[in-house]
Amino acid sequence: MGRKNKNRRKPNKVGQRTVNKASLRAEIMSEFRSNPGKVYNYKQMSARLNITMSEGRKLVLKTLNELVDIEMLVQPSIGKFEIHPSQVALLKGKIEFLKSGAAYVQLYDSTEEVFVSNNNTGLAFHGDDVEVSIIGWKRGKPEGKVSKVVERNKTQFVGVLEVSPKHAFVISTSQRDHTDFFVDRSKLNNAENGDKVIVKFLDWTDPDKSPFGEIIAVLGKPGLHETEMHAIMAEFGLPFEFPEAVEKEASQIDVEISEAEIAKRKDFRKVTTFTIDPHDAKDFDDALSLRKIKENRYEVGIHIADVSHYVQPNDIIDKEARQRATSVYLVDRVIPMLPEVLSNLVCSLRPKEDKLCMSAVFELNEKGEVLEEWFGKTVIHSDRRFTYEEAQEIIEGADGDFKEEILQLHAWASDMRKQRMNAGALEFGGVEVKFNLDDDGKPTGVYKKVLKEANFLIEEFMLLANRRVAQFVGKPKSGPPKPFIYRVHDLPDPDKLKILKDFVHRLGYKLKSARPEHASEALNELMQQVKGKTEEDVIKQMAIRAMAKATYETENIGHYGLAFDFYTHFTSPIRRYPDLIVHRLIDAYSKEKAPPKIESLDKSCKHSSYMEKMAAEAERSSIKYKQVEFMLDKIGSSFQGVINGMNKWGIFVELVDTKIEGMIPLSTMDDDRYRYDEKTNRIIGIRYKEVFEFGDPINVELFAADISQKQLEFRML
Repeated sequence: MGRKNKNRRKPNKVGQRTVNKASLRAEIMSEFRSNPGKVYNYKQMSARLNITMSEGRKLVLKTLNELVDIEMLVQPSIGKFEIHPSQVALLKGKIEFLKSGAAYVQLYDSTEEVFVSNNNTGLAFHGDDVEVSIIGWKRGKPEGKVSKVVERNKTQFVGVLEVSPKHAFVISTSQRDHTDFFVDRSKLNNAENGDKVIVKFLDWTDPDKSPFGEIIAVLGKPGLHETEMHAIMAEFGLPFEFPEAVEKEASQIDVEISEAEIAKRKDFRKVTTFTIDPHDAKDFDDALSLRKIKENRYEVGIHIADVSHYVQPNDIIDKEARQRATSVYLVDRVIPMLPEVLSNLVCSLRPKEDKLCMSAVFELNEKGEVLEEWFGKTVIHSDRRFTYEEAQEIIEGADGDFKEEILQLHAWASDMRKQRMNAGALEFGGVEVKFNLDDDGKPTGVYKKVLKEANFLIEEFMLLANRRVAQFVGKPKSGPPKPFIYRVHDLPDPDKLKILKDFVHRLGYKLKSARPEHASEALNELMQQVKGKTEEDVIKQMAIRAMAKATYETENIGHYGLAFDFYTHFTSPIRRYPDLIVHRLIDAYSKEKAPPKIESLDKSCKHSSYMEKMAAEAERSSIKYKQVEFMLDKIGSSFQGVINGMNKWGIFVELVDTKIEGMIPLSTMDDDRYRYDEKTNRIIGIRYKEVFEFGDPINVELFAADISQKQLEFRML
């Protein structure tokens, strides 16, 4: 036996177990840290520690008071104890507001989201970088409170000015901006009552009061086309034009290709090369080349405009492109990432012109299997520009230029697509509705954009390049992987898959598995079940909502939706900044240059992912605006629709022919009183028990159209 320590403190018997008094403080703090936001009295804490005897409870009470004295706990009321704010871990992330005024904080060092109720968002605006403390848990998810705004990512907001004799307010038109702005009359800058304006944030000290702002631009009167389109651009922080210095720098770019530059590159100018793009495309950023190099051996080149040759790291054009991060495609215009002289001229792979490229070149056998690959800088000369329609005609049997090459590429692309589907890639498909616009941007009609084999031909070869480039860096033949940017897509949300499974079951369909790792096959089978059915689009939308969002990351987790272990974005540096970085990395690694700091790549990934999300929201907002504008002269008309959403305020309906969406307020349904059942996602009549749910066909009448709010209101027929 070991020698006894005569000076060792004797433990206190405090209930049904023995506790050392010195360790009791740590145990109590551990309980509070594990349950932030919880308030306990000494009896409740004793029970949590399995301390039941009177002597032990007194010791717990004494320790709680000692912890208050040293500011590790606080007493919100007599006899109640709560962890001191200084003892709660502060987490950093980006805050994103919901329409309700509540928000989620996406943590930087985790995939976890923290819910923040609308009375705990503090002084934060949508998109700000914030510190958040965990104050509790709801349904197993953390709930937090914004303690500090680390960085403002938006300082300009859009709203309608309301002027009174003593003061003025800008009433925000964005559903994500949960506060209005107070504007001193001296800071109106000639704006008038009722104008739609841009207000610049000045100061905010009290979350219970409005922040202070200053009018910096008048967009015009609400409801006018240019006013509303500029409002969308301002709302999402999209620039109206390039700074003069950027345009000047771009205009001075040397467009001549020197023999010295050509000598540094692989020369593909004598290889059959062509582009296939939409009929209205203004920039052609990718081309395909094909030649037979020997029996059963072909060389396919996927050539991408070499933006990195013209835009150098940290030059004035690069800084502007990095901030924009992506081109934005609104319904009536493009907001480019690069000045037009680059995107539409210098870097556009126009026919009959020599162009500099970054290329992925593959040797394939007759089955389309990759035998060899090479990535690097090239020079090409496109022989022909095809539209998708022209290439499709050749695929369907018509004669045309380079028919043999197009049919061979089509055959390989078809096999690649089948292999992806067999490997578990998701295929939701769907029809995209586009607007016909007149010269003034007014919608005159709608048409359905249908993807055909020519689209898939280009898509599959772009996917091949993106996948093999990522694998080349992320899984090298020798040595460890180097720092890189991946395009990743995580597993779907299991809770949302369960909701989808229950929902489609009620409609008579079957989702075989709601387990994320097995969901791809089940989802593709479900898509086949609903193909051509009335509820097809609604089920597709719900399935998409169950998916994680694809993002840019330096840590590779694969791309679930495409069923690829390695994937990046290499094929569009004209319109995506991560692609430009990937080009630079491929070139640097081929020359054995030192890799960049991972922190720098992480920062670019986060910013590009965020700007991509903003671009998508801006595009949706512009589409909603055109939808409402298109419907302005149709008030009183009736339409066939499908229920595609619901909440406690109403039923959302998508019109069958045009995919235009509006809402039926529950308050207007006067044949009964209706309530929203959140658990089953249904609207139920309280008296007569009539049920409305996703996918139900419904006939509606257009009752009102509010173009400034981009909202349509329907009445049920």
